[in-house]
Amino acid sequence: MASILKDEELSSDGALGAANVHITSQLRSRISADLQEQVYARLGLAALVYAAAYLAVYLSGMLSGTYRALGNQFFAVSNLVTAASVLLSLGIFALARSRWLPPQAMSDLGLIYQVVAAASIDSFLIWLPIPPEYLPIGISWIGVWILCFALIVPSTPGKAMLAALASASMTPLLLLIGMARGSAQPSGPALLQFILPNYVCVLMAFASVRILHQMRQQVDEARQMGSYRLVELLGQGGMGEVWKAQHRSLARPAAIKLIRPSAIGSGSGKSAARVFRRFEREAQSTAALQSVHTITLYDFGISDDDSFYYVMELLRGLDLEQLVERFGPLPASRAVHLLRQACHSLGEAHSKSLIHRDVKPANIYACRLGPDCDFVKVLDFGLVKPTGGWDGDEATRLTQTGITAGTPAYMAPEMVLGQGGLDARADIYALGCVGFWLLTGSLVFEASSAVEMAMHHIQTPAVAPSHRTELEIPAGLDDAILACLQKSPSQRPANMEELSGLLKDCGVKPWGGSQADKWWQAHLPEFS
Repeated sequence: MASILKDEELSSDGALGAANVHITSQLRSRISADLQEQVYARLGLAALVYAAAYLAVYLSGMLSGTYRALGNQFFAVSNLVTAASVLLSLGIFALARSRWLPPQAMSDLGLIYQVVAAASIDSFLIWLPIPPEYLPIGISWIGVWILCFALIVPSTPGKAMLAALASASMTPLLLLIGMARGSAQPSGPALLQFILPNYVCVLMAFASVRILHQMRQQVDEARQMGSYRLVELLGQGGMGEVWKAQHRSLARPAAIKLIRPSAIGSGSGKSAARVFRRFEREAQSTAALQSVHTITLYDFGISDDDSFYYVMELLRGLDLEQLVERFGPLPASRAVHLLRQACHSLGEAHSKSLIHRDVKPANIYACRLGPDCDFVKVLDFGLVKPTGGWDGDEATRLTQTGITAGTPAYMAPEMVLGQGGLDARADIYALGCVGFWLLTGSLVFEASSAVEMAMHHIQTPAVAPSHRTELEIPAGLDDAILACLQKSPSQRPANMEELSGLLKDCGVKPWGGSQADKWWQAHLPEFS
């Protein structure tokens, strides 16, 4: 098979080379995806500034009497050219605001507008027989326009150079037309002083565009994670950051979680290698989970700055912490609907001898997935651990040595005490805390410090959710939540399947379908 592939590669080398040249030329003729969304705003801004500046110069000429002193013909033509230039600029501004054209087409139209706008600035050369000694010396308004446009409106260096050259060439072209209509021919030195500054501005603009282009390339390379590039920061926490990302070849968006080296205590040499092997094994374990309610892991790796990263599906919705904070405690039927889906995800992980260890509302996501609303995805299996533990050197944890993994408000007593042999019932306890949060909008225990919270989990009996809310909660649901919150693991439901059964039979009405869809349309229309 290897030899066949090698022969095929050799035989198609010419075709591949041609394809690569074609693709490269296409990429060079297009602005980067990172700048495409900025084209509309920047081109609209340039057009608006041009219209305002042109109108200001026109009004100053009118108020000073300069235009009338140059004759009726120039006065009439200046009125017409000013009106056309301002209307054209406002039209470009409106078109940019409408986003009717694709970004690349809008960028190309902007370059044409740059040239037409430059011609408008020196249009007086056609209509007014300027004496050669009156030709201005130094940088003209066209030179200023060339520099400003190149810095404001994104484009490729090649296209920007062509548009700048065409803009600078409007001055000699219009001067030639004016001379054909009877204007006096200026001397060589006067002509050079009049024209040369615009071409100097072209070189300055090109140099600026090249520098900006190289800087964007460097930023773009720094934001590459394997086949993905970072697009937008979605959030950050103690372990790292979560970014919206885009695959370089596919249209599929994704979310990337970056885990900083300092958050996992990675060092160098053998220590770093062990941490990465552990990270790799945990990523592979997560990717092996097939429950539809488990976040899908696309890829993982290590960046140039030694940060670990996960590439996951990008979800549209809210985590359960945000859901309750924004909209208050949930009806019992909805809470049960969400909890049972979480049971499905965690149950599969437990069947593969993996425990999550950080089950909390922020790690359970309610989203719109296709036509389904309130579809649960369990996130952040970064602390997942086999119930039997890792062997030997592979016991390196993705948390700093000596620090207990998890979140204090949702930690089972045995986790707080650091007892070995954790099993699925630690996640069951945490999911009971999540259920309490959904039903009441409050934590199982209130505390002023993490230590105090930990002591409550060890010693303080939990109260029924119905005692902490005015919403109706069936006795069966109270019992199911309290069963999860037992101090002794042996007194909790044995597994997620048993807990799901308790929730199913707790006496609440079903939730979902059109009922969930109506709620999302009313409260989260941005995801509809």
